Amino acid sequence: MGLIPNVIKESARGWQTVRIDDVLLQKRAVFLTEEVNAQSSIDLLKQFMYLEQEDSEKEIVFCINSPGGEVGAGLAVYDYLRLMKSPVRTVCIGTAASMGSILFLAGDKREMLPHSRIMIHDPAFSGGSYAGKKPNEIEEVLKDLRYTQETLCNILAERTGQPLETIYEKTKKDTYFSAEEAIEFGLATGIVTIPEALQPTEGGNE
Repeated sequence: MGLIPNVIKESARGWQTVRIDDVLLQKRAVFLTEEVNAQSSIDLLKQFMYLEQEDSEKEIVFCINSPGGEVGAGLAVYDYLRLMKSPVRTVCIGTAASMGSILFLAGDKREMLPHSRIMIHDPAFSGGSYAGKKPNEIEEVLKDLRYTQETLCNILAERTGQPLETIYEKTKKDTYFSAEEAIEFGLATGIVTIPEALQPTEGGNE
């Protein structure tokens, strides 16, 4: 992870150096700009929990630029976002791919920058070589993979309004959507610029 820039702010105690992430969090903006894994998911959950406790009526803006990552870690964040009382608006600020696209779908208001993209596909094997594995062991892995595929495709179908058969067809390979294509498919609900993306909207999750 790169260095986190600081900003200088004036307070009652004078001028202070503050992490820009903290400034953005005060504005209820949360960023995912890395892979989805155990650590990044915990970091996200802590921020969302804090913001909901601060004010469950105010909107949270979740900005995503992620190649995806671990399904289990991502679904933990997705489920929490869907259960939150706070309205959540997701904004794709680059590419929301794989598990990143599922997290993008957690917002009822789902917006994209003009040149951002969404990518969806089926889950893949992870965890190393299967050389030396017995048939029943491989069958268990395949069973789990099929379950994961079904789970993710059901989320895509529910959130986009597309038939499940269409989702299964689209996720057979890496399928990319421009902002306009994502809106047409039901992945996104609008296109915004950066200043608009960070402005609170009326109505939250309506």
